[in-house]
Amino acid sequence: MKAILLTLDYIYFGAKADIKVWDPSVESNDEYNTSRVSLQSCPYYDFESLESGWAVNPRVYGDKKTRLYEYWTVDGSKATGCFDLTCPGFVQTIKEIALGAAIYPISVANGLPYQISIYIFKDPNTSNWWMQYGEKINVGYWPHNWFSLIIRGAESVEWGGEVYSLKLGQSPHTATKMGNGEYLDPIFGDSCYMKRMRVLDNSRILKFPEWVSTYADEMGLLPNQQAHNAPDGLLLSDP
Repeated sequence: MKAILLTLDYIYFGAKADIKVWDPSVESNDEYNTSRVSLQSCPYYDFESLESGWAVNPRVYGDKKTRLYEYWTVDGSKATGCFDLTCPGFVQTIKEIALGAAIYPISVANGLPYQISIYIFKDPNTSNWWMQYGEKINVGYWPHNWFSLIIRGAESVEWGGEVYSLKLGQSPHTATKMGNGEYLDPIFGDSCYMKRMRVLDNSRILKFPEWVSTYADEMGLLPNQQAHNAPDGLLLSDP
């Protein structure tokens, strides 16, 4: 299931956000939760996608810690799709930041907020797509020759979260949380949030998107597909 802020109708060469970091509960080892920035090119059920943020994914990492991740697919996750360096695709170029590394510190309710900054952008010279952590650390890139559509630019950008579970649309519903699993506290703002959401378009200037829409769903997916987060526990803002 998914809860996102979405922008489209332009060609995008980058997207960025500051993402508050939590350690949500994941009910079983075949489920996961992510909070991420994602760029996609259609068609909808056969899309190419690049994404990065934080995830709790026991099946990939062997535990329920919150970890930095990247993911890509070229067919809507039907037959392709890979987290981090678990298969060929993403090329890591530095040793200082490890994909799959546990993130610390983590935000706690009524405590100090902690966040990570993620920026995905296309290199105009090589057409490779880069993942940047923080404000200037380029972790690595997705080679352009893995893709056929998104190398010309992404058709949409999503900021938000995902929950993958085979129990979606069934009873009992999965207990895996989205974000921190709580609705927004009007005083402390303890929900998971994304701030400083920006896109890079033909102007080559990072800017707030001209048009955005919210979207939330709950759907069952094919075994290799991802699912996206639910409305609770997610706040999208731009102060």
